[in-house]
Amino acid sequence: MSDPDLIDVQEIAPAEVAELDLYQKREKIYTRKIEGFYQRLRVFTGWPMLLGYYCIPWISVDGRQAVWFDLPEREFHIFGLTFWPQDFSLLAFLLIIAAFSLFAITVSAGRVWCGYTCPQTVWTSIFMWVEQKVEGTRNQRIKLDKKPWSLNKATRKVTKHGAWLFIAFMTGMTFVGYFYPVRELTYELATLSTGSWQLAWTVFFTLATYINAGWMREQVCKYMCPYARFQSVMFDRDTLIVSYDAARGDPRGSRKKSLDHREAGLGDCIDCDLCVQVCPTGIDIRDGLQYECIGCALCVDACNSVMRKMGYEPGLVRYTSERELEGGKTHWLRPRIIGYIVMLCLMVGVFSYSIVSRIPLELTVMRDRNNLYVETADGGVENIYRLHIVNMDTSPHQYELSVKGLDGAVIKGDTSYALAASDDREVTLRVKVSASKLSVPSTSFVFEIVARDMPSLRASTDSRFMKPL
Repeated sequence: MSDPDLIDVQEIAPAEVAELDLYQKREKIYTRKIEGFYQRLRVFTGWPMLLGYYCIPWISVDGRQAVWFDLPEREFHIFGLTFWPQDFSLLAFLLIIAAFSLFAITVSAGRVWCGYTCPQTVWTSIFMWVEQKVEGTRNQRIKLDKKPWSLNKATRKVTKHGAWLFIAFMTGMTFVGYFYPVRELTYELATLSTGSWQLAWTVFFTLATYINAGWMREQVCKYMCPYARFQSVMFDRDTLIVSYDAARGDPRGSRKKSLDHREAGLGDCIDCDLCVQVCPTGIDIRDGLQYECIGCALCVDACNSVMRKMGYEPGLVRYTSERELEGGKTHWLRPRIIGYIVMLCLMVGVFSYSIVSRIPLELTVMRDRNNLYVETADGGVENIYRLHIVNMDTSPHQYELSVKGLDGAVIKGDTSYALAASDDREVTLRVKVSASKLSVPSTSFVFEIVARDMPSLRASTDSRFMKPL
């Protein structure tokens, strides 16, 4: 039995074919430009993300690129903090938080992530804006594509694709700039002196952006993105989605503005198809909720503009829930939402504590297993240890090594180490203990290392000391 609280997502096959062919030729979608509240809202969603993406690599913190994933050195610099492969658990934790956040947003507000902040949507919107500026309005673009090739058509096409490639190149270069110093990369690309892998990855991400945002567009959302397929599992009757109010809009039909459509037996929908013309995925929202819908609300702004011109109340197509369309009231605080909020608060709290309490110092110890122990002439016993000290801080420190929990232990070797920022060192040393002080064959003790200039910067690890049976 199906869950009565879940809503169905429609899969509408094209009217001209009896069966949907996944390998059929793509039909180009000519979107119409529209203005409205939700499109102005994109200024506060897409543009900050774009500016952040392009500008962050150029920001410096303490003389270093603010965000730089230095793979050869296995260091990940993020706004003054340096992370190492040992901190990958924090990355996994962050990805889990992001996933839960996406689930919580989807349950409450549908696919607003896809409609406003998804990179595919943002970059596609930029490419569509360029297309509209160069080739004109929707009708002008349709006519231009139908015309035979001419100098004017070739000029417009070359200009459009040149602008697309420039944006794609800047995107690809910026992405590589997160893994290779962006200032060096820009200079090397400008002087054609860059390395082969930097050039290869820049070309790859340039082509990926150009193809995805310029050519594939809605195909990425419909067939490549898995989110479109499993979104219906998270929707329920209280989820806020873009919907057409069929009870108010049907029966549809064109009419004059002066006509009393209620007396004529017509609904508010004038069947202008403007909601279809502005849709970036080419669907008709009046057919019901479909997995292709990315919740961008272009159809909402389009329909509202028509309703205002006709003198009708806006909201024929709007953000609403299935329960509200049926005459009920949307339940905002429901068990799933509360559960997600509680889990997110707990996870964000634990993650924040892990970052704040993180100690940028690591000490690992391995006892030499080839020689379990060495007996000395003065009645002592020595064990050999290999230590790996990693200063994960962004400042240099002088460290002092000691042992605890092993009575009479003496370190035979250097116990003071100066490490530069993001430096590591491997040392081999001996620990000597008088045999008379060892009561058991294996004794547990602790190696501890402390920064002289910052006593709070310390790390310790357990080890064992062996003596003859």
